[in-house]
Amino acid sequence: MRPKKAADGPAISTTDTGKQGCSLQNVTWTCLCPMDGSNSRVPAETPPPSASTGSRRTVFVLRAGSTLLMWAIALGIIFSGQEIGFFVLIAGLTLLALWEFYRMLEKRGLHVFTATGLIAGLVSLCGSFYFLRQGDTAQAYDFELCVLLLFVFGVFARQFFEKLRGEAPLQSMAYTLFGLLYIVWLFSFVTKLVYLPPRGPEGAVTGHWCVLYLVVVTKFCDMGAYLTGMLFGKHPMVPAISPKKTVEGFIGALVFSVGASLGSWWLLREQLPFLHAPDAVVLGLLIGVAAVIGDLAESLIKRSTDAKDSGSLLPGIGGVLDLIDSLLFTAPVLYFYLRFVAGLP
Repeated sequence: MRPKKAADGPAISTTDTGKQGCSLQNVTWTCLCPMDGSNSRVPAETPPPSASTGSRRTVFVLRAGSTLLMWAIALGIIFSGQEIGFFVLIAGLTLLALWEFYRMLEKRGLHVFTATGLIAGLVSLCGSFYFLRQGDTAQAYDFELCVLLLFVFGVFARQFFEKLRGEAPLQSMAYTLFGLLYIVWLFSFVTKLVYLPPRGPEGAVTGHWCVLYLVVVTKFCDMGAYLTGMLFGKHPMVPAISPKKTVEGFIGALVFSVGASLGSWWLLREQLPFLHAPDAVVLGLLIGVAAVIGDLAESLIKRSTDAKDSGSLLPGIGGVLDLIDSLLFTAPVLYFYLRFVAGLP
């Protein structure tokens, strides 16, 4: 029979069974089934195209630019010799990252003691910095443990006067305490690195060279993982946590990390006399693995809280926690290697 014309669509033909068919001419159709049982066909939404190579390059440029700018400012403060300025920088980054972590949990509907956690973190940072500046590492450790102990006492005491809500009080205390350990305690090793080597003849700190070495190796590792994963990545490493992380990216991270470690050691061998070429290779591998674990750890947290980034403060990166996620794990690795292998006191 002769096909009928739709008012604003392609030709529609009626078959012998009474059903309608349509010719597909560069248009994707989907069927909507109204309550009256009739068949209606409307154009379906075209799925968004995948990210182009150009857009990925733009993201990489933004990420690299933000990272270089932030760490140029940070290292400039460290090398200026202004120890108070350095403390303000580290404390600011730490508390911002902790706040972002608590905010991700709250957006997911998980209650935490944000104010209590931030105050405990600030007190721990202040006390640790004071004792480290005095050259008393043992007192700094004791003070950090004391703050954690008082925090545990405080949050338990707070729950005594609130209506019990099943397992919610335990979850709130656990999440808040985890934030202190994951961010405040781990990132405090950056400060410990500054005061680990002996001071110079005029009393100036010399550990800023360790921080420079740490930042360079860690960020080259991140860059290597991103570049090699973007160019050659085919085999997902942990798709359940981060589908874009690949085995090729992990290998590239280790290669870049070892290369950056050897290069930094060669350039800074007079400032880092306690390190040698074999140490640079071993540290390159250790820092590379730790950086990848740190990145995956934050990916696990963001996936668990349905967050794309920890924040939006830094273009191309996200939040402060996205900036320091790898350093949270690489700083302790370098610190304990220098203590137990390189023999620093």
